[in-house]
Amino acid sequence: MRVRNYQLNNPDGGELSRVAEPFAGDLSPEPARRTLTVSELTRQLKELFEQTFAYSVYVEGELSDPKIYPSGHLWFDLKDSQSTLKCVMWKESVRAMKFQPEQGLQVICSGRVEFYAPRGEVKFSVRSIEPKGMGALQLAFEQLKEKLQKEGLFSEERKRPLPAFPQRVGLVTSPQGAAIDDMLRILRGEVEVLLKPSRVQGNGAAEAIARGIEELNDRDGLDLLIVGRGGGSLEDLWAFNEEVVARSIFHSRLPVISAVGHEKDWSIADLVADLRAPTPTKGAEMVLSQRRLCLDRLAAVLEEPAFTEPKEWLVERDTHRLQLLQGDLLACSPQAFLRHQSERLHGLRGTLNTSIQHLLRETTDRVHGLAGQLHALSPLSVLDRGYSITFDEQGRILKKASQVKPGDRLRTRLHQGHLRSRVEEIEGE
Repeated sequence: MRVRNYQLNNPDGGELSRVAEPFAGDLSPEPARRTLTVSELTRQLKELFEQTFAYSVYVEGELSDPKIYPSGHLWFDLKDSQSTLKCVMWKESVRAMKFQPEQGLQVICSGRVEFYAPRGEVKFSVRSIEPKGMGALQLAFEQLKEKLQKEGLFSEERKRPLPAFPQRVGLVTSPQGAAIDDMLRILRGEVEVLLKPSRVQGNGAAEAIARGIEELNDRDGLDLLIVGRGGGSLEDLWAFNEEVVARSIFHSRLPVISAVGHEKDWSIADLVADLRAPTPTKGAEMVLSQRRLCLDRLAAVLEEPAFTEPKEWLVERDTHRLQLLQGDLLACSPQAFLRHQSERLHGLRGTLNTSIQHLLRETTDRVHGLAGQLHALSPLSVLDRGYSITFDEQGRILKKASQVKPGDRLRTRLHQGHLRSRVEEIEGE
């Protein structure tokens, strides 16, 4: 233990004593103080960070407030129960990310810790994000599947049946590989095939597939499309899980068979397409299934004794049956229908004219009767029998003598003409 000596001074000026006291500090001379500027300190901190975190680190945490800005950069916080780390992912890395960053998603981020000297801020520059417990591609698949399902792209009601006897079939696939060989082997000689070569794997494959679907839809004479490729890993098949391919299939005017991968593999394209084939080979067989079924039935019918051993009575029977069918056909023809309707219309027109004439006669007779009744009740009819109507000067009809007085002027209406008079005398009531 080091000891520091203290000298206690007497107020009178004399030395009193020395005491010893333990001291744990450094007894070396204190260095001269050096003052740093903010820039100098932040520069030293930046150098320290770059030396300490010279390599990428992996950090696990929960995504908080992820937001992709118009610039394409992704900013978010990575946090756990005790701390929060500011993070940025530049647009080049964001473009390569398959899934959508969501609030609360547990992830593992790789990148470098950087110190931004102008602001004195520490941030984690992220190069890749991997969902914890689920692969990035699998999460992206589930996210897109949920989105498109809500929009109705997987609805069974909108899916169309395949044509029974297609003549021309369009293929969107790679021109190399076993898939195209198998499909052409089945389809050749049965239908005309129009191939639209396309990348089916890697960067730009999804856009190429979508363009192929759109271009074949612009061609005339095609009956349906097959879009597919052979099997592979989830990464290999990923182009058929892209939204651009799903929407191209959804908007196709032609029925689409999705023939992607092996039987166990399902893609977003399978869910949107009108029909899903487990393999490209099965997809080609589906195109011809109805045709081959009809041909098999026809072959079976042609092998029946009625066809293998023709007889005269069969010809007579079918001739008679044909004549009956011709009669039925004529009865059901548009000309027969129009003729029947014309005759019916002619009969209805005659009935209508008769009904209208009868109604007019009844109405005329009724009007004449009502006119006679009205004439009988008319005051003019009463005047015709010798009666008259007398009015005072105000035009009121007189019913009693007491309504006037001597000297009043009166007007009398006769059956023909009027009389004007003056009251000379009133007699009784």
